[in-house]
Amino acid sequence: MNISIPKERLPGEERVGLTPAGVGLLTKDGHKCFVESGAGVGAGFDDYDYERMGATLVHNGGELYAHSALILKVLRPTPEEIGWMTSGQALMCFLGLPQIPDEDVRGLRDRRITAIAYEMIRKDRHDFPILKTVSEVAGRMAPYLAGSMLMRQNGGRGILLNGVPGVSAGDVVILGSGTVGQNAARAFLGLGAKVFILSRSLDHLRELDTQFQGRVTTMIDHDFNVAYVARFADVIIGAVRNPGKRTPVVITREMLRTMRKGSVIIDFSIDSGGCAETSRPTTLDCPTYIEEDVVHYCVPNVPGSVPRTSTHAFNNAAWSYIRHLAAMGVASAIAQNEALRCGLVMRNGELIEDSTPFGPR
Repeated sequence: MNISIPKERLPGEERVGLTPAGVGLLTKDGHKCFVESGAGVGAGFDDYDYERMGATLVHNGGELYAHSALILKVLRPTPEEIGWMTSGQALMCFLGLPQIPDEDVRGLRDRRITAIAYEMIRKDRHDFPILKTVSEVAGRMAPYLAGSMLMRQNGGRGILLNGVPGVSAGDVVILGSGTVGQNAARAFLGLGAKVFILSRSLDHLRELDTQFQGRVTTMIDHDFNVAYVARFADVIIGAVRNPGKRTPVVITREMLRTMRKGSVIIDFSIDSGGCAETSRPTTLDCPTYIEEDVVHYCVPNVPGSVPRTSTHAFNNAAWSYIRHLAAMGVASAIAQNEALRCGLVMRNGELIEDSTPFGPR
């Protein structure tokens, strides 16, 4: 199979769709890998790293796409890239279907693309192995981001989250008890902050109470509880996610107006629409804005700021699916692998609406 790894073209994205080691394994299996020159530079892989693993370097994006049966990307293709695609190609990436512009969806349909969304691949109802890896990275980055934005020169309250002797630590509220929320809680606790986790799942909260040995305060995320914690939070982490669907809004503007001036919202749900009424996408180059006197951080591709770690992490989880698809061919691999079938969002240009083996998508 001809497999292509292009440069990422969305702003601030430095990850790459496949590591040189992955290319080496594919070429050893007899596949041809084409890598766009410079694709891996941001993640610390130069062109020579790919060439010595058997890749063919291509210096023109349009030419690269022309070689492809399978395209391995990190984020969804830009309109320019969609224009380079040809009928019948397969695409694997973090697609973020709910946020794709309609004209881009039409472009993929017109070119009869088969698209597999990494974030939708799942082993069972609750296990999303590739999404989990980027969620782990995002959650563990939360204290670094929050600490920076709380500094006065960045618009924050001017507090130190872990406090000092005689001065209380900061209050961190985490909305959501999934992978992002759990990793953020662990990281903030390690820093010394006071942590509150809100979730709609009582079972999750019981597990977290045991896991953290009672060091976090757990609450059901009723509207009145969210409103209550918003009034004293120094930092709110939006870790609400419903894969394949738009994230529900749980922080209203009215709640925001009760928050302390200079407090911070980090909305990790922004790639699915955001969990705060005031959230709108930002970029790694210009990551924050202030609204209602609250600092907002709403970058959709947060792990892109640590591209080497993030590339290795999601490649570790995606590799078995990539190799299976390359070995079996797209149609056969999807037919035989339930996890891949769950990730299928478009087949030959037709959006998939039917149920997966684990229930409605």
